[in-house]
Amino acid sequence: MQDEKNISEIKIENQKIIDNTELNIWEALIPVIALVGMLAYNIYIYGDNALSGSNQFILLMGAAIAAIVGYKNKVPHKRMIAEVAENVKSTTGAILILLMVGALAGTWLISGIIPTMIYYGLQILNPTIFLAACVIICSIISIATGSSWTTSATVGIALVGIGETLGISMGMTAGAVLSGAYFGDKLSPLSDTTNLAPAMAGGELFAHIKYMTLTTVPTIVITLIIFVIIGLNLDTTGAPVIQDKLDAMDAVFNISPWLFIIPAFVIFLIIKKKPPLIALLLGALLGGAAAIIAQPNIVANIAGAESMNFHAAYKGVMNALTVDTAVTTNSEELNDLFTSGGMKGMLGTIWLIICAMVFGGVMDAIGALSRITKSLLKMAHTTFGLFASTVASCLALNLTASDQYLAIVVPGKMFKQAYEDKGLAPENLSRTLEDSGTVTSVLIPWNTCGAYHSKVLFGYAGATAYIPYAFFSILSPVMTLLFAAFSIKIKQLKENNK
Repeated sequence: MQDEKNISEIKIENQKIIDNTELNIWEALIPVIALVGMLAYNIYIYGDNALSGSNQFILLMGAAIAAIVGYKNKVPHKRMIAEVAENVKSTTGAILILLMVGALAGTWLISGIIPTMIYYGLQILNPTIFLAACVIICSIISIATGSSWTTSATVGIALVGIGETLGISMGMTAGAVLSGAYFGDKLSPLSDTTNLAPAMAGGELFAHIKYMTLTTVPTIVITLIIFVIIGLNLDTTGAPVIQDKLDAMDAVFNISPWLFIIPAFVIFLIIKKKPPLIALLLGALLGGAAAIIAQPNIVANIAGAESMNFHAAYKGVMNALTVDTAVTTNSEELNDLFTSGGMKGMLGTIWLIICAMVFGGVMDAIGALSRITKSLLKMAHTTFGLFASTVASCLALNLTASDQYLAIVVPGKMFKQAYEDKGLAPENLSRTLEDSGTVTSVLIPWNTCGAYHSKVLFGYAGATAYIPYAFFSILSPVMTLLFAAFSIKIKQLKENNK
């Protein structure tokens, strides 16, 4: 999730929301309906490959339709371009982090860090409890770091590899990884979305976290139960083939628990609130150094050199950081797993994010985002209707603006007064923003979060097989609506004044 501290220097909570009184709701919905229709057809034609290029163009076509609506309603071309520029600018930090994650994945592969994680993980994690263990492990890492993005880029990659070797589908494992990662991120005071939501609602951070546990804990418990049931009914290859994989890794890599020092160091830096970009860069560089020391033969082989020397070390590490690399073993399954695209491999995802930001920028510039949210707000005649409108608004922003920050900021600003008018404490709004804005961003393939996690966990843009298994993200908005429908723990303003 794009939830890293200091991902962007832009104070997005101060962003101005553009109104356009001449735009009606049907005009605002034209680009959305057109985009959804074009994307649906494109995905039907291309399947998983849709996000490898064609969907990017569809997003630009959606932006063009939004621009036509804007011209009809007297929105200047300069305003649209300026808003697109601001949107793209806001993703600068995320793009740099993507590049660093690509570099880190490359050096962590050739250094043996990822193979070592898989090697020991195969011996510890039983297939039956594996998925539930993924949820718990990622929850702990994410609470400690405040970052679902960092969790995916470190232990998430290794867990997906372990799962595939155990015969568990990548989609299932990635769904478990993301369920734990988003649970931890929601409850961590280090997460910027956890700080942003109460800031938008006018609440206090730790009151917000405490109030979130009411819906978040039952949701993660249900998620764990589902994964336990799936684990008990899995038909995996499991233990009979594990030894072959262990032997294949032993034959190529120098496996050592000392290699765990580097990922532990990266996680430590994140916990100490160091900028993720710096932590990932250091992790990538230390991975390169570890590769030279622990895996000299692999480094020389990647460099195309007959023996290890300074030039071979430089070229081998640089290749791992920047371009496609692969380590060959006598196991076909591991060969598919032990590949990395380096920074080059992240360019498709960056392309996707930029195109999504173009669509979101034009939609904001013509006033469509504001109009859609206000129309949803008018439908909120009851307390449940207010919660439901907030959820729908967050989902709509994740779909159209393609950015989870906007899915928190825009509804937060629009709905704040409505919650106060109904005598509801700000924690109700901030919790709903997180339950429906933060966690659902990963369910949208062209959202920055969906694009990032697909690339990191699957190795190529467009892998959406995890979506049916991201139970925590699917259940979170449902849980918050259930609490609202049955008036469970709906905090009133007068309770805050006691």
